[in-house]
Amino acid sequence: MAKTRKQKEAIIDSLDQKVLNMKSAVIVDYKGMKVKDITVLRKNLRAQSVDFSVAKTTLLRIAFKKHNIAIDESMLKQPVAVAFAMDDEVAPAKEIEKFAKTNESIEILGGILENKQIDADAVRRLAALPSKQELYGKLVGTIAAPLSGFVNVLAGNLRGLVNVLNAYKDKKEA
Repeated sequence: MAKTRKQKEAIIDSLDQKVLNMKSAVIVDYKGMKVKDITVLRKNLRAQSVDFSVAKTTLLRIAFKKHNIAIDESMLKQPVAVAFAMDDEVAPAKEIEKFAKTNESIEILGGILENKQIDADAVRRLAALPSKQELYGKLVGTIAAPLSGFVNVLAGNLRGLVNVLNAYKDKKEA
C-alpha cells in the first residue's frame, strides 16, 4: 500500500533528525536477509546506540540533500538500510562488519563520516579501528604506566631501608 504524503513527511522528518544528530552512518544492501537476521542485527546495533533504519531511497536522498551530504547515486539504486551512529563513529561499521562475516546476504555499500561519503573499503578500514572504550583503556594505561613506575621506585627505596634496618637488628641480636 502506498504511503500518504503525511506519512512520507513524517519519515523524512525522522530521517532528518537522524542525519542531523549522526556522527557517522553505514549504508547496506539488505536484500535477501531474513527478518530474524535483521532483528538480531538491530538488537546488536541498538546496544551500541546505533539506529538501523530501512527507508525508501528517494526519502533518504531528500534527507541527505537537506544537510548538503552528497551521496553517489549508484549506492541508492536498490533498497538500502542505514545504520546511524549517534555516539561512537566506529560502532556501526564494526558491528555490521562483524555481522557480515556470519551472514553473507548483507553487503556494505558505503557510508558517511564527517558529512562526507566514504566507500565500502573505507567503512571496512573504519571497522578495523579500536572502539572508543578500547582507546580510553589504552589512554588510561599509558597515563598510569609512568605513575606505577614512580611508585615502584619509591617502594624500592623503602624496601632497601627496611632491609638495612633488619640486617642491623639481626647484627645487634647476634
